[in-house]
Amino acid sequence: MTDPDFIEATRSSYDTIAPAYSAEHPDGLGEGPLEGALLTAFAELVRTAAAGEAQVADIGSGPGYVTARLNALGVPAFGIDLSPHMVALAREAHPQLRFQVGSMTALDVPDATLGGVIALYSTIHIPDDQLPGVLAEFHRVLRQGGYVLLSFQASEGEHLHLTERYGQDISLDYYFRTPAEVAAYLTKAGLRLYAQAVVEPQGQQRLGRAFAMAHKPQA
Repeated sequence: MTDPDFIEATRSSYDTIAPAYSAEHPDGLGEGPLEGALLTAFAELVRTAAAGEAQVADIGSGPGYVTARLNALGVPAFGIDLSPHMVALAREAHPQLRFQVGSMTALDVPDATLGGVIALYSTIHIPDDQLPGVLAEFHRVLRQGGYVLLSFQASEGEHLHLTERYGQDISLDYYFRTPAEVAAYLTKAGLRLYAQAVVEPQGQQRLGRAFAMAHKPQA
Protein backbone atom coordinates (compact mmCIF):
# COMPACT_ATOMS: atom_id res chain seq x y z
CA MET A 1 0.00 0.00 0.00
CA THR A 2 1.33 3.44 -0.94
CA ASP A 3 1.59 5.95 1.89
CA PRO A 4 -0.50 9.13 1.59
CA ASP A 5 1.27 12.16 0.16
CA PHE A 6 1.41 13.93 3.54
CA ILE A 7 3.24 10.94 5.05
CA GLU A 8 5.84 10.91 2.28
CA ALA A 9 6.32 14.68 2.54
CA THR A 10 6.71 14.55 6.33
CA ARG A 11 9.17 11.64 6.16
CA SER A 12 11.27 13.33 3.50
CA SER A 13 11.29 16.65 5.35
CA TYR A 14 12.45 15.16 8.65
CA ASP A 15 15.05 13.01 6.89
CA THR A 16 16.42 16.25 5.42
CA ILE A 17 16.56 18.23 8.66
CA ALA A 18 17.29 15.36 11.08
CA PRO A 19 20.91 16.33 11.95
CA ALA A 20 20.12 20.02 12.51
CA TYR A 21 16.91 19.25 14.42
CA SER A 22 18.65 16.73 16.69
CA ALA A 23 21.48 19.17 17.37
CA GLU A 24 19.01 21.92 18.33
CA HIS A 25 16.76 19.63 20.39
CA PRO A 26 18.96 17.06 22.14
CA ASP A 27 16.45 17.16 25.01
CA GLY A 28 13.37 19.28 24.31
CA LEU A 29 12.00 18.60 27.79
CA GLY A 30 14.58 21.02 29.11
CA GLU A 31 12.46 23.89 27.76
CA GLY A 32 10.21 24.05 30.82
CA PRO A 33 9.39 22.26 34.09
CA LEU A 34 5.78 21.38 33.22
CA GLU A 35 6.77 18.93 30.48
CA GLY A 36 8.96 17.00 32.89
CA ALA A 37 6.27 16.96 35.57
CA LEU A 38 3.64 15.70 33.13
CA LEU A 39 5.98 13.02 31.83
CA THR A 40 6.63 11.88 35.41
CA ALA A 41 2.88 11.79 36.13
CA PHE A 42 2.25 9.87 32.90
CA ALA A 43 4.93 7.32 33.82
CA GLU A 44 3.46 6.83 37.29
CA LEU A 45 -0.06 6.36 35.91
CA VAL A 46 1.18 3.82 33.37
CA ARG A 47 3.16 1.89 35.99
CA THR A 48 0.14 1.77 38.31
CA ALA A 49 -2.34 0.76 35.60
CA ALA A 50 -0.09 -1.86 34.04
CA ALA A 51 1.50 -3.15 37.25
CA GLY A 52 4.90 -2.41 35.69
CA GLU A 53 4.49 -4.95 32.90
CA ALA A 54 3.37 -3.04 29.81
CA GLN A 55 5.52 -1.03 27.43
CA VAL A 56 5.03 2.52 26.18
CA ALA A 57 5.39 3.61 22.56
CA ASP A 58 6.89 7.05 22.01
CA ILE A 59 5.29 8.05 18.69
CA GLY A 60 7.29 10.56 16.70
CA SER A 61 10.28 9.86 18.92
CA GLY A 62 12.70 12.07 16.99
CA PRO A 63 16.13 12.23 18.68
CA GLY A 64 14.89 9.83 21.37
CA TYR A 65 15.06 11.97 24.50
CA VAL A 66 11.46 11.25 25.59
CA THR A 67 12.02 7.51 25.16
CA ALA A 68 15.15 7.80 27.27
CA ARG A 69 13.40 9.84 29.97
CA LEU A 70 10.60 7.29 30.25
CA ASN A 71 13.08 4.44 30.67
CA ALA A 72 14.91 6.46 33.33
CA LEU A 73 11.56 6.80 35.12
CA GLY A 74 11.22 3.02 35.21
CA VAL A 75 8.84 2.66 32.26
CA PRO A 76 9.99 0.33 29.45
CA ALA A 77 9.57 2.49 26.36
CA PHE A 78 10.55 2.25 22.71
CA GLY A 79 10.47 4.86 19.96
CA ILE A 80 8.69 4.94 16.61
CA ASP A 81 9.46 7.62 14.05
CA LEU A 82 8.54 8.16 10.42
CA SER A 83 12.05 9.30 9.48
CA PRO A 84 14.73 6.61 9.02
CA HIS A 85 17.44 9.28 9.44
CA MET A 86 15.91 10.42 12.74
CA VAL A 87 15.71 6.81 13.95
CA ALA A 88 19.37 6.29 13.10
CA LEU A 89 20.35 9.36 15.14
CA ALA A 90 18.21 8.22 18.08
CA ARG A 91 19.86 4.78 18.02
CA GLU A 92 23.28 6.46 17.98
CA ALA A 93 22.41 8.71 20.93
CA HIS A 94 20.70 5.94 22.94
CA PRO A 95 22.18 2.60 21.80
CA GLN A 96 20.66 0.70 24.72
CA LEU A 97 17.08 1.54 23.65
CA ARG A 98 14.85 0.34 20.80
CA PHE A 99 13.83 2.65 17.97
CA GLN A 100 12.02 1.64 14.81
CA VAL A 101 10.73 3.25 11.65
CA GLY A 102 6.95 3.41 11.46
CA SER A 103 3.87 5.55 10.91
CA MET A 104 1.27 6.46 13.50
CA THR A 105 -1.36 5.94 10.81
CA ALA A 106 -0.64 2.17 10.83
CA LEU A 107 1.33 1.07 13.87
CA ASP A 108 3.22 -2.22 13.66
CA VAL A 109 2.10 -3.10 17.18
CA PRO A 110 -0.32 -5.89 18.22
CA ASP A 111 -3.74 -5.06 19.64
CA ALA A 112 -4.08 -4.24 23.35
CA THR A 113 -0.40 -4.69 24.23
CA LEU A 114 0.79 -1.24 25.37
CA GLY A 115 0.44 0.40 28.75
CA GLY A 116 0.86 3.83 27.22
CA VAL A 117 1.22 5.88 24.06
CA ILE A 118 2.94 9.25 24.09
CA ALA A 119 3.02 11.64 21.12
CA LEU A 120 4.69 14.96 21.88
CA TYR A 121 4.34 17.49 19.06
CA SER A 122 3.95 14.76 16.42
CA THR A 123 0.19 14.63 15.77
CA ILE A 124 0.55 18.26 14.64
CA HIS A 125 1.59 16.93 11.23
CA ILE A 126 -1.64 14.92 10.81
CA PRO A 127 -4.46 16.54 8.79
CA ASP A 128 -7.84 16.83 10.50
CA ASP A 129 -9.44 14.16 8.33
CA GLN A 130 -6.69 11.67 9.24
CA LEU A 131 -6.53 12.35 12.99
CA PRO A 132 -9.50 10.11 13.93
CA GLY A 133 -7.74 7.16 12.30
CA VAL A 134 -4.52 7.90 14.17
CA LEU A 135 -6.29 8.08 17.53
CA ALA A 136 -8.15 4.88 16.67
CA GLU A 137 -4.71 3.26 16.23
CA PHE A 138 -3.67 4.52 19.65
CA HIS A 139 -6.87 3.05 21.13
CA ARG A 140 -6.25 -0.26 19.33
CA VAL A 141 -2.75 -0.83 20.67
CA LEU A 142 -3.54 0.20 24.25
CA ARG A 143 -4.42 -2.26 26.95
CA GLN A 144 -7.51 -1.49 28.99
CA GLY A 145 -6.54 1.18 31.49
CA GLY A 146 -3.61 2.36 29.35
CA TYR A 147 -2.84 6.05 28.95
CA VAL A 148 -2.23 8.47 26.08
CA LEU A 149 -0.34 11.77 26.46
CA LEU A 150 -0.40 14.28 23.60
CA SER A 151 1.22 17.69 23.31
CA PHE A 152 0.59 20.27 20.61
CA GLN A 153 0.68 23.98 19.84
CA ALA A 154 -2.68 25.49 20.75
CA SER A 155 -4.48 27.50 18.09
CA GLU A 156 -7.86 27.40 16.39
CA GLY A 157 -8.02 26.10 12.84
CA GLU A 158 -4.52 27.21 11.85
CA HIS A 159 -2.62 25.43 9.07
CA LEU A 160 1.04 26.27 8.49
CA HIS A 161 3.06 25.05 5.51
CA LEU A 162 6.86 25.36 5.64
CA THR A 163 9.07 25.10 2.56
CA GLU A 164 12.35 25.82 4.35
CA ARG A 165 13.88 25.02 7.73
CA TYR A 166 17.51 25.09 8.86
CA GLY A 167 18.38 26.35 5.39
CA GLN A 168 17.01 23.17 3.77
CA ASP A 169 14.16 22.81 1.27
CA ILE A 170 11.26 20.88 2.81
CA SER A 171 7.50 20.47 2.50
CA LEU A 172 6.12 20.21 6.01
CA ASP A 173 2.57 20.90 7.19
CA TYR A 174 1.49 21.81 10.72
CA TYR A 175 -2.11 21.59 11.93
CA PHE A 176 -2.78 23.50 15.14
CA ARG A 177 -5.87 22.80 17.27
CA THR A 178 -7.49 23.96 20.46
CA PRO A 179 -7.48 21.77 23.59
CA ALA A 180 -11.26 21.42 23.26
CA GLU A 181 -10.90 20.11 19.70
CA VAL A 182 -8.26 17.57 20.71
CA ALA A 183 -10.38 16.47 23.68
CA ALA A 184 -13.31 15.88 21.33
CA TYR A 185 -11.14 13.79 18.97
CA LEU A 186 -9.91 11.68 21.89
CA THR A 187 -13.43 11.10 23.16
CA LYS A 188 -14.68 10.07 19.71
CA ALA A 189 -11.82 7.55 19.54
CA GLY A 190 -13.14 5.86 22.69
CA LEU A 191 -10.59 7.39 25.05
CA ARG A 192 -11.63 9.04 28.30
CA LEU A 193 -10.10 12.44 29.03
CA TYR A 194 -8.08 12.47 32.27
CA ALA A 195 -6.34 15.87 32.34
CA GLN A 196 -5.50 18.94 30.26
CA ALA A 197 -2.94 21.73 30.67
CA VAL A 198 -1.99 24.83 28.69
CA VAL A 199 1.21 26.86 28.94
CA GLU A 200 0.77 30.37 27.61
CA PRO A 201 3.30 31.65 25.03
CA GLN A 202 6.69 32.32 26.60
CA GLY A 203 9.39 34.63 25.29
CA GLN A 204 9.36 34.63 21.50
CA GLN A 205 6.73 31.89 21.23
CA ARG A 206 3.65 32.88 19.24
CA LEU A 207 1.44 29.98 20.35
CA GLY A 208 0.80 28.33 23.68
CA ARG A 209 1.60 24.67 24.30
CA ALA A 210 -1.19 22.31 25.27
CA PHE A 211 -1.23 18.83 26.79
CA ALA A 212 -4.01 16.27 26.85
CA MET A 213 -3.98 12.99 28.77
CA ALA A 214 -6.59 10.30 28.32
CA HIS A 215 -7.01 6.61 29.06
CA LYS A 216 -8.68 3.56 27.55
CA PRO A 217 -11.53 2.65 29.89
CA GLN A 218 -11.84 -0.77 31.44
CA ALA A 219 -14.49 -2.88 29.77
